[in-house]
This record gives sequence, C-alpha cells and structure tokens, in this order.
Amino acid sequence: MKKENSTQSISYRIALGGIVSSLCMLCMFLTGVFPMFYLLLPMASSALIAIMAIETSPYWGLITYISVGLLSMFITPNKDAAIVFLLFFGHYPLLRPLIHKIPWKPIAFLLCMGVFNAAVLSFFWITVYLFGADELLESLGDYGKYGGWVILGIANVMFISYDTIMASFPVLYRTKLKSRIFPKR
Repeated sequence: MKKENSTQSISYRIALGGIVSSLCMLCMFLTGVFPMFYLLLPMASSALIAIMAIETSPYWGLITYISVGLLSMFITPNKDAAIVFLLFFGHYPLLRPLIHKIPWKPIAFLLCMGVFNAAVLSFFWITVYLFGADELLESLGDYGKYGGWVILGIANVMFISYDTIMASFPVLYRTKLKSRIFPKR
C-alpha cells in the first residue's frame, strides 16, 4: 500500500478547507460588523479561496467556495456581501487562471470583463427587483438612470485593479506568504 504525500492526503485537504472556510466565514461575518467593507471583505475571502486552489487544486477551491457561499447566505447578517461573494468574488480566483489560458490576451481580458459585468448586473437585478429596492430607484428620478451607469464605470475601474492584484497574488503567495503560513519542519 502506497502512502500518499502529506500535502496530497485527503485529511490535509479537508483540514485546510475547514481552516480556509472558517477564515472566509469570519470575513463574511465581519461585513455585518463593518458594513462599509461589504466589498473589501469578500475580496479578502477570494484571496483565501485562491490559496486553497493553489495549495490543493481548483476542485477543492470550488468545494470551499460553494460551502462558504451557501453558509454565508444563511449565517452572515449582510446579505449584499454574501451575494457579491456568490456572484463574483468566490469563483473568480478559480475562473481567472482558466480564462487566461486563452492565448490571445485581449480576448481573455474581454471575457474577464464580461464575467464581471454579468455579475454586477445580476447583483443589481437581485438587489433591486428581488429585495425590493425599486422604490429607491424611482425616488432618484433622472439621477437613478445615469447613476447606475456611473457606478458601473467605477466598478469596472475597481475590477481592473482587482484583476491586476489577482494576477500577481499567486506569485506573492508562493514567494512571500507561503513560508510564513506553512513553515518548513
């Protein structure tokens, strides 16, 4: 019987998944304590999902994303942050490496922008029409029409910054953070 390497064992993956999931849930729970960070804390959770995918595999990262996403919908007090995590920040660290395998970089960038804009528009639709914030839009009048486009433009600038960070995060993790998180024995 062949003994597996400790970094490849199922128990290691489950334990790491539990730790990463609990840290993600902590970030998601803190969005209820600090509501002004309802975008920043899901971004931090996405970095943790990326660590899970780097250390184990994208499959285990996906399992962690699904568990954190479902738990955050039921447990966290800030449902907007949970929806943002479910629609974009949870799966993007897993999807980005697949998209950037496309050899022609402008197509990969446009596909990433499309994924982000689909998530933003879905979030807007869910927030306005499912959670009943359509009265808010009506009260804004003409500013409501144009304000959505302005917010979408600002969100796209934010996405470009986030995508740049996620592009360099695996290198930063392997060179600087991994030795501090997993010290050599």
